[in-house]
Amino acid sequence: MHTHSLPHRAARRALLGALLASSLVAMAPALHAQTTKAALPGQGITIKPLRSSLAEEAFQTQLVVRGLERLGYKVEPVQEIEPATAHLAVANGDATFMANHWTGLQDAFYANSGGDAKLWHSGAYIQGAVQGYLIDRKTADAYGISNVDQLREPKIAALFDTDGDGKADLTGCTPGWGCELMVEDHLSAYKLRDAVTHKQGNYPALMADTIQRYKAGKPILYYTWTPYWVSAELVPGKDVVWLQVPFSSAPGGKKVDTRLPNGKNYGSLPSEEWIVANKAFIEKNPAAARLFELMKLSIADINAQNLRMRAGEDKPADIARHADGWIAAHQKEFDGWIAQAQAAGAGS
Repeated sequence: MHTHSLPHRAARRALLGALLASSLVAMAPALHAQTTKAALPGQGITIKPLRSSLAEEAFQTQLVVRGLERLGYKVEPVQEIEPATAHLAVANGDATFMANHWTGLQDAFYANSGGDAKLWHSGAYIQGAVQGYLIDRKTADAYGISNVDQLREPKIAALFDTDGDGKADLTGCTPGWGCELMVEDHLSAYKLRDAVTHKQGNYPALMADTIQRYKAGKPILYYTWTPYWVSAELVPGKDVVWLQVPFSSAPGGKKVDTRLPNGKNYGSLPSEEWIVANKAFIEKNPAAARLFELMKLSIADINAQNLRMRAGEDKPADIARHADGWIAAHQKEFDGWIAQAQAAGAGS
């Protein structure tokens, strides 16, 4: 009974289905836009990253770039600029961020560029970095050398003389990096200027010469820091030893106590590496701020990557591959950072 109504019902269902499909198609661009906006808080925003001329700092910078790209930001190629100028560029908005601010060494650069009024950081990207002076273990054991003040003895200084002037030659820090300020302060504070020559220039090239002297069985004296490939090639405690300093001293007369809990004093406390960004950018980009806040990288991972660069994998494509490999090995952690950063962006 009433079977004549079935075709009409079918027609109505078809019409309703067509209208629903049509409305969904019409809504799709808006829905896509909303989803994209929520998923990609950096869409339409360009970021200008900086790093120093030290090639071994490219890896940690590239990891931050990868995270920003996942958030939808357009990231321009990383520009090389020395730390003092880099801090000013970020503070003035000529650049967006740098991932290689070293606490202690570069505090003055941060303060002189406007400090917290123009720059931003939140927590450490890398913790436990150390720096100081080392000599080869063979010479340390043979002459009982454990402190830099022993270099004032002409007999000891002459051991590390590479140019025949009777003074010890210290492979030191490249001008403009910040570490040269500490070395120069120490030379004055410990009255070493008449006994030690601070050799400066291209640090990797100078260290290559230093390592060659070590391999030839000659005494070596050098400044270095971690993370860096040098301490993977000349292993502290095995091939070389850290020298202590007679007391704490810092550039500009800054009051410091660099003694470690075990009572030893190597002239510098363990340092941190910060991601420093333009404050005005951070205030408008909570997703990027949250990413910068969350990212962490270990000294061991940087040392391992730096060794690969030392072995010849030092082209931009190699470093990009290293960054992608690190992310793949830490995918769950990395994805967690992105998810939290996206949530911060969505809540703004």
